[in-house]
Amino acid sequence: MAGEINILANSEDSTERSAVATGVENAASHKNTLQLIQLRWIAVVGQITTIAVVTLGFGIHLPLLHMLEVLACLIAFNIASHLRWHENRIVTNWELFLALLVDVGALTAQLYLSGGTTNPFAFLYLLQVILSAVLLEAWTTWIIVAISGACLAGLSLFSKPLVLPPTAGNGLSSLYVDGILICFAINASLLVFFITRINRNLRAGYAQLADLRQRAVEEDHIVRMGLLASGAAHELGTPLATLSVILGDWKRMPEFKKNSELLEEIGEMQVQLQRCKTIVSGILLSAGEARGESAVKTTINTFLNNLASDWRTTRPVVTFVYENRISQDIPVVFDSALKQMICNVLDNAFEASPQWLRFEAAQEADALTLLITDAGPGFAPEILAQLGKPYQSSKGRPGGGLGLFFVISVARKLGGTVTVKNSEQGGASVLLTLPLAAISLEEEDKTHVG
Repeated sequence: MAGEINILANSEDSTERSAVATGVENAASHKNTLQLIQLRWIAVVGQITTIAVVTLGFGIHLPLLHMLEVLACLIAFNIASHLRWHENRIVTNWELFLALLVDVGALTAQLYLSGGTTNPFAFLYLLQVILSAVLLEAWTTWIIVAISGACLAGLSLFSKPLVLPPTAGNGLSSLYVDGILICFAINASLLVFFITRINRNLRAGYAQLADLRQRAVEEDHIVRMGLLASGAAHELGTPLATLSVILGDWKRMPEFKKNSELLEEIGEMQVQLQRCKTIVSGILLSAGEARGESAVKTTINTFLNNLASDWRTTRPVVTFVYENRISQDIPVVFDSALKQMICNVLDNAFEASPQWLRFEAAQEADALTLLITDAGPGFAPEILAQLGKPYQSSKGRPGGGLGLFFVISVARKLGGTVTVKNSEQGGASVLLTLPLAAISLEEEDKTHVG
């Protein structure tokens, strides 16, 4: 049964990671769609400016009414696109393909009305082809290439040549040459500007996907550690129970009853044995295998005060300063994973600074902040540089470096953050920030009801 639960959990985690990866890709496509809408507005302004300059400045006759009708359709399409993608953030390849197809159609209509292939702005087809190569899948890009080529061929067959006024000569004095240069400048500028921004969106998406893959590896590592710890806890249950019975028998034996020093040592052994049992139970509870146990409902102050008291009584720290500045006590639900996370930070701080330790709790807006400060040597620079990676430890023992990795993983699961830094006066501090919604009783009740 436990194996089935673990398989289901892994399947759910895999599905969740796949959904997040899809969300990252959709976010990049959405940003690129907004870039395309912005480019279309620039095209509208450019066409209006070009028509005005050509008709008013050079006296070239153009069918203004029909060209303005094409512009009106393009403006209406862009407004509709903006409204749709403002509400819907999922953009498919087909939708991007249709948007670029509309741009090709609008360009073809304007060129048909203004000279066809004799219009130097016919080279703007290259802009549409390059954008499709960046934004679309390969097969739809080839469709855009084929349609653009067909439109260009159709313009050469059916459109009327653009009648230009006589010029003084060739070169820069030729309006056609000037138009080609202007078209080249527009193409080059728009491609550099927008392709750079589109590539930035794509790189950001790839970086997020790489981060997701890294998190998936770390979470799989945690699952394997959990399975190992759960198996070890099951195996330790029997010898711990046997030791408990033996110590109880020893305590009742006349030989030990007469020796107060031995009785005191047996009592200490029983305390430490009970602590081992508590640790084993906590491991099983984290694995979802503790019999008859569930998440504990309490208040935030009760939870923190009991945790600080229990930790202080079981560790030989010289000075332990606990300060709880939470004025409004709220009901919460917590399991052993949250408790182990906090105790893990306290244990690491105690190892670095057994003489002095400070634990502060506060509420900031809708978040719980826990600050653990020690007076030890602080974190090594290489540890801070690899924060949150497993097996990053300066203690030099096998398996070290998993404590902070576990802390960051649990905090991330709860939607919180972990901030680690060294103090200029010496020592180090670890700040845990957890959203209260992740542990509040109201949120948990809503989850169970749903």
